Amino acid sequence: MCRWLAYSGSSLLLEEILYKPDHSLIDQSRHARLGVDTTNGDGFGVGWYGVGDVPGLLRSVSPAWSDRNLRELATHVSSPLFMAHVRSSTGTAVQQTNCHPFRCERWLWMHNGPVAGFATLRRDLILGIDPGFFPAIEGSTDSELMFFLALTFGLHDDPPGAVARMVGFIEAVAVRHGVADAVQMTVATSDGSTVWAFRYSTRHQSRSLFYSTETRCLRLLHPEIPPLRLLSEESRLIVSEPLVDLPGAWNEMPESTYSVIANGQDVIHAFEPEPPG
Repeated sequence: MCRWLAYSGSSLLLEEILYKPDHSLIDQSRHARLGVDTTNGDGFGVGWYGVGDVPGLLRSVSPAWSDRNLRELATHVSSPLFMAHVRSSTGTAVQQTNCHPFRCERWLWMHNGPVAGFATLRRDLILGIDPGFFPAIEGSTDSELMFFLALTFGLHDDPPGAVARMVGFIEAVAVRHGVADAVQMTVATSDGSTVWAFRYSTRHQSRSLFYSTETRCLRLLHPEIPPLRLLSEESRLIVSEPLVDLPGAWNEMPESTYSVIANGQDVIHAFEPEPPG
């Protein structure tokens, strides 16, 4: 499976999060501890919000640990909101258009986990996508189809509801085809001002996902760590697995929940799929 992170807060150089922590996402591309696969070398991607109407995006089929362009970018680009992903393919091709995050207008989307029986379900899932979005589909992954299904079901106006309808649609299609335990997902999506993160699976045994403790509390817990003083109090991280072994720094997202990070506030809600009709 894959590993990913989403950051929101004070503007930071990407390298501060992607490279510098002891168990950074780059380290996880070779030495993941909590994923199904130890190595996530089937490409990477990073999307960031800055100047311009759409987020910047760099994707490559190179392993993240050896890509010089990513290292160069990370030392020069600062952003208050960025998302990054290292990929371990679940069967679809290793190609640039299959690397996360996926982008449509202001929106970014990334996913960890498979849609079971995807080859069997793929045709019906594609037919569920609004024809207006179809030309924007570039790759062949289940993750990208999930994104465009969520857009079809109203991601622009109601992200939690759209994701609930997307999951409900996939599970209904899977039932028709006799596919069990269809959805396994941790998902992050953003419009540039808010981050939504989801942890859900049909069998309620989801992949790992953690969120960081409030910066103010971390400073009180660890006054000996100077970098914490550089972060604004609204700074938050959501990660597939912790970046540092720091007591009190990480909290596991509960099963079947989603988190909303906006304006320095983060809240967690229960998540339940919404079946069609």
